[in-house]
Amino acid sequence: MSVDTTLTGTEIRARFLDFYASQGHVKMPSSSLVPHNDPTVLLTTAGMQQMIPYFLGRETPPAVRMTSSQKCFRTTDIDKVGNQRTLTFFEMLGNFSVGDYFKREAITYAWEFLTKVLHLPADRLHPTVHPEDDEAPQLWQEIAGYADEAIVRLDENWWGPPGASGPCGPDSEIYYDRGVAYGCGQADCKPGCECERFLEIWNLVFMQFYQDLDGSRTPLPRRNIDTGMGLERLTMVLQGKESVFDTDLLRTIIDRFATITETPYGRDAKSDTSLRVIADHGRSLVFLAADGVLPSNEGRGYIFRRILRRAVRHGKLLGLDKPFLAEAANTVIDLMGDYYTELKTQRERIIEVLSLEEKKFSQTLNTGLSLLNDLLQDLKQRQQSTIPGEEVFRLYDTHGFPVELTQEIAAEQGFSIDASGFEQSMQRQQERSRAGASNTFAQAQDDRALTEILQRHGTTEFLGYDGLVGSSKVIALVVNGEEVSAISAPQRALVILDKTPFYAESGGQIGDHGDLSSPMGNFQVQDTRRPLKGLIVHYGELTEGHLRVGDTVQADVIEQRRADTMRNHSATHLLHKALRDLLGPQVQQRGSLVEPERLRFDFTSPRPLTSADLSHIDGQINEWIRANYPVQTKIMPIHDAMDTGAMALFGEKYDDIVRVVSMGSSIELCGGTHCATTGQIGSYITVQETSIAAGIRRIEALTGRAADAYLRQRRETVERIASLLQVQTDQVETRVEQILQDLTAARRQITHYQRNEAQAQALSLIQQAQDIAGIPVIAATVSAPDAKVLRDMGEMLRDKVPQGVVVLASDLGERIALQVNIDPALTKRGLNAGKLAGAVGERLGGKGGGRPDSAQGGGKDKTAIEPALELAKAFVRDNLK
Repeated sequence: MSVDTTLTGTEIRARFLDFYASQGHVKMPSSSLVPHNDPTVLLTTAGMQQMIPYFLGRETPPAVRMTSSQKCFRTTDIDKVGNQRTLTFFEMLGNFSVGDYFKREAITYAWEFLTKVLHLPADRLHPTVHPEDDEAPQLWQEIAGYADEAIVRLDENWWGPPGASGPCGPDSEIYYDRGVAYGCGQADCKPGCECERFLEIWNLVFMQFYQDLDGSRTPLPRRNIDTGMGLERLTMVLQGKESVFDTDLLRTIIDRFATITETPYGRDAKSDTSLRVIADHGRSLVFLAADGVLPSNEGRGYIFRRILRRAVRHGKLLGLDKPFLAEAANTVIDLMGDYYTELKTQRERIIEVLSLEEKKFSQTLNTGLSLLNDLLQDLKQRQQSTIPGEEVFRLYDTHGFPVELTQEIAAEQGFSIDASGFEQSMQRQQERSRAGASNTFAQAQDDRALTEILQRHGTTEFLGYDGLVGSSKVIALVVNGEEVSAISAPQRALVILDKTPFYAESGGQIGDHGDLSSPMGNFQVQDTRRPLKGLIVHYGELTEGHLRVGDTVQADVIEQRRADTMRNHSATHLLHKALRDLLGPQVQQRGSLVEPERLRFDFTSPRPLTSADLSHIDGQINEWIRANYPVQTKIMPIHDAMDTGAMALFGEKYDDIVRVVSMGSSIELCGGTHCATTGQIGSYITVQETSIAAGIRRIEALTGRAADAYLRQRRETVERIASLLQVQTDQVETRVEQILQDLTAARRQITHYQRNEAQAQALSLIQQAQDIAGIPVIAATVSAPDAKVLRDMGEMLRDKVPQGVVVLASDLGERIALQVNIDPALTKRGLNAGKLAGAVGERLGGKGGGRPDSAQGGGKDKTAIEPALELAKAFVRDNLK
């Protein structure tokens, strides 16, 4: 039976998942592009990332056999996007075994799916193995009938962890032979050759080891299977296409923009590349935004911004001067929203995020072009033809101006860029970034030790819902990533107890502080976290005595700190409910911080909140506080919780059994600590509402003691102002308005006097005009309060002295300001105000530039004013034609 080339990408995905489901695998939904509880990577780069906790034994998998189509994102080869197969966003088809089957079944299933389900010709499929793996070649011979010499051994058949450390093992890759027409013509051409003939389509990873940061490997408790096959690449093979961009997964997007730009696809290599980049980056941006990634200058937000900037630049290359990413988003959502339903439910927010950032970057482009043109003008005056690398980097890093665009514009004007200097500047920045991440190794070492403790002792029992004090046993101590049996003061360490009243940082609520005390010593808890699911860890310092594994300690949480935190946490729930009541159910929480001193709440909103909105929210929350609703908690299955209308947080991963917290009409899934009644919150006040990203707003608020202190401070401030103004507190606003009106009138009068004085000075200078080569030249020092008045004086003199040149200098305190005006008729005779300002500004120890008829400049060398004005006269004499 021949290959069905009419299969769509969607149908191929379904066949894969259905096949493995028929082999006892549970279909797993794709996890978010933002990795869950994995700080070693910014984005999900492989299908197995959501499986790592199961492979390491840190969490119990929902099944020992699983299959998925996982959203993945990689920027390793971002500069190659647009060639035949390189993508940033792609789907990874995979099947996984957690301690169940191993190599034999993995190879058998793969061979059956490729040859019997997809009907790919067996003689076109070629396996490769790791040279030290003797079992895999024997299985390929037995299962698929390969001769031993037909199985290629490659050193690169080893799969490493997605981050700095993690599970790994040898792998077996399956290559597809595209035919001799794609080959290099060499007799020894085979899988692994760099030519285009043999295309890797599937990687079967035999997960056997854990790789530490230092590269050492130890066997995993259970042997696992992880396979990965790119959907786009497989679709390219089945549909008989030359490129992944020609498949139905991407061609629809390309054709849409080919129509918009009136650029036929397939006619020109350069425009084809731009169309492909827009197609890939458009998909990437839609999925990043859907998973809550927002543009910023660091981390995954910077990746989002970089992808968007590349897309906009390639749009410009195609002549797209108006915003177009909304069109790309709609095309992607219509194409992929049936399977990835989150795209359709978040369509408006995705489009808003992309549109706002695109608009912002368009402004950045305009700013960058202006800065670049100024830079090129300056280099021309200095007769230099290479843009320094640090200037290229400044445009790129500070202003977001793409390096490629800088290079292109520079070349058009006969300039080159110092690529080496740019790379050095980039390297310095990367070194600074790496320095900021210096704790990664220590964290990984701690995680390794804590994983072993969790496996040995099990989860920590949390007592903190019922009290702040408890008697506990020390079951482990960790210092610098190593377990120790005892610590002595003063020593920093991680303490793990069998049970604890200390709340570990989670869900926005920060961890508790307090003390662990025993007759032998006292440990000050400075933070409490849950680095591994189920394990509560106390971070701090032993301040006196000794502490040993096995000791019984009294665990005391700081009561006032916990009480303030609970007030803020309960108020956060009420705030969430009030926002949804006011703005609608589309409001979603996008983050929170619950501290003793304040609360911070990030949420989606199509618009800023007005003063009236904030007053309404404050009033509503305080009304609920006064109602003194009981705060109730229930433990129930997640499906039952969702049926009650409980709100689940966007992007949060929940267990099958959840804790539901309700207070009045607010019902949320939450594991945090709360007041017993809403009345215990005391009072609530919003202190700030701001934008933190496109479509994301932030509210900061205070409750209880902090709210009382804030209002008391505000009252005292008003009383002090009233005293200074010598009025009653209720008259402060009226008196301030009157003062502002008086101040505005006084400023107008001062400006009037300054203009009259400037006009008088300017008129007196007309008599001082010197005749140089037949034209009147005024070069003088004047008194001006600011650069604007100086500019007005120059323009006035130019109008009063036809066919003349005006050069004015004024001491503004920190610098000498310079104004140059030239009659437009003289610009045709070789005089240029911009060049004249540049020459005089340089003599003043600064710079200058501008239009041929009007320019500005200045410097800081006050002793050079007279020589600089004489230079201006010489400039006129030397350059007048």
